[in-house]
Amino acid sequence: MQGAEPAAGVLYLVGTPIGNVGDLSPRARQVLGGVQRIACEDTRHSGLLLHNLGLRSGDQPPRLVSFHEHNQSSRIPELLEALAEGEAIAVISDAGLPGISDPGEALVAAARCAGRTVICVPGPCAVTTALVSSGLPAGRFCFEGFLPPKSTQRRARLQELAAEPRTLVLFEAPHRLLHLLEDLLAELGDRPIAVTRELTKRHEQQVGPSVSAALEHFRQQAPQGEFTIVLGGAQAVAAAPRSEAELQDALNALVASGLSRSDAARQLAQETGMARRELYALLHRAEEPS
Repeated sequence: MQGAEPAAGVLYLVGTPIGNVGDLSPRARQVLGGVQRIACEDTRHSGLLLHNLGLRSGDQPPRLVSFHEHNQSSRIPELLEALAEGEAIAVISDAGLPGISDPGEALVAAARCAGRTVICVPGPCAVTTALVSSGLPAGRFCFEGFLPPKSTQRRARLQELAAEPRTLVLFEAPHRLLHLLEDLLAELGDRPIAVTRELTKRHEQQVGPSVSAALEHFRQQAPQGEFTIVLGGAQAVAAAPRSEAELQDALNALVASGLSRSDAARQLAQETGMARRELYALLHRAEEPS
């Protein structure tokens, strides 16, 4: 049986709502209400969330400390020292699971290196929420987070991803969304897409079904809020069929390398998807006198 939570000296990664406050789990509520310290991106934002959840009352409410990209180098040693002294500490982001595109990742790595126990209290996540509701293949996907803000670097990254067959999930800020969509269309073509915002909220929005359609929509309606974008992966390009002469040359080369005619036909069948019997017959026809 699992011990009481939160436990002394443990670092908890707690998923918080990405929109709908009803998504906070009872376990997350218990941990956030019982830790001595909560590290968060914005103390005002998180303080309001905890107040609305009724977790800022009581004799000893958790202490909120800021933890973001600009102070992580000094804050991580402080948090590790507090863990060593037996404090239970929770890390939260402004929304969703901490550690994804935020400094929580560096803290977890440092805590693991220091031998501290790290436990994730799972909860809402924009990546998986957008993915599974997009209608695009979710069995295999690739999370890229925020692409480089400058167009030249962003296009270079997209060129690296051009052949990626898995569904891609991206984050983007509203003031760069149009530029990103323009670059997606130029570099990757008019693929299926779901541009999502306000996930789990009353006015949740998913715009698609193609990059060009999403681009036209947001040219008409200015982007607002943070976006999670789900993009279809690269389609497999069918190889051009080989001529009979090319197939005969390939078979002859395999036989010349030492394979039997049967093994040569079998290997080429695996490479081309053709029937082994057809290729074996082609070898025989090549040997017949003209």
